[in-house]
Amino acid sequence: MSTFPTGRQNFCYRHPDRQSFVLCQRCGRTICAECQTQAPVGVVCPECMREQRASAPKVKSATASRISSVMRKNSGHPAVTYAIIALTLAVFVLQLIPGLGVTDSLLYAGVYSIPELGNFQPWRMLTVALVHSQSFFLHVALNMYTLWIFGRMLEPMIGRWRFATLYVITAFGSSVGVLLLSSPLQPVVGASGAIFGLMGATLVIVHKLGGNMTGLLVLVGINLVIGFIPGTNIAWQAHLGGLVTGALLGLVFVSTRRRRQQTLQKLGVAGVVVLLLVLTVVGTRLYV
Repeated sequence: MSTFPTGRQNFCYRHPDRQSFVLCQRCGRTICAECQTQAPVGVVCPECMREQRASAPKVKSATASRISSVMRKNSGHPAVTYAIIALTLAVFVLQLIPGLGVTDSLLYAGVYSIPELGNFQPWRMLTVALVHSQSFFLHVALNMYTLWIFGRMLEPMIGRWRFATLYVITAFGSSVGVLLLSSPLQPVVGASGAIFGLMGATLVIVHKLGGNMTGLLVLVGINLVIGFIPGTNIAWQAHLGGLVTGALLGLVFVSTRRRRQQTLQKLGVAGVVVLLLVLTVVGTRLYV
């Protein structure tokens, strides 16, 4: 530790009214006790400490490194996410045109999954994710915003084709939830079931990679509970169906992410689809 015997240099450069005999080990300026930060050898002033911290190499946690590695392998713009948002908004504009009947043609209700009732239209279990409430603009706006958030995070991690597959199958899973848990005459619209599927997949993948899930769990929990509040007119059955389906697919993707496991991954995805088909048949039999 260096000192000066006398003179103006005996006063702290940041506090001229405070006398000191201690110098910064990097720049040599006089610093008082308040301005001193202990270094491996001696002390340093606040400015030098900021420079030292700014130039220090950033160290990532093992979890962040694993997630970054996965994202680098599938790097690129979330094109599928943007395409889904654009398609959904285009359909919403068509819904607003009187006389087209877009909403009635694409919405879903359990009755459309029962062939015996003479109105069998199974494709509605997927197209339901394209239509939204026309009387409540925030319905489509909030869904697309949430899709934008999770899509930008999840699509680069799992790749475009897997993300598209995840979205379509979770939309199917949300309709299965409606079929099993709701009245067959209750019409349902919206992409929230598929978006809950993205949430479920993200939860499982982040957990398996060792990430902190506290924030995600709170977000999913709040959104799930809102659906059970009386008067909200929210199809919690679709949310639950999408969430479970997404979690299953997320488990398949993260457990078979190595190149040599691609065949096993396809079999896992196919297994989830078969399970949903079986549950669909079971649901229709219950009503018949």
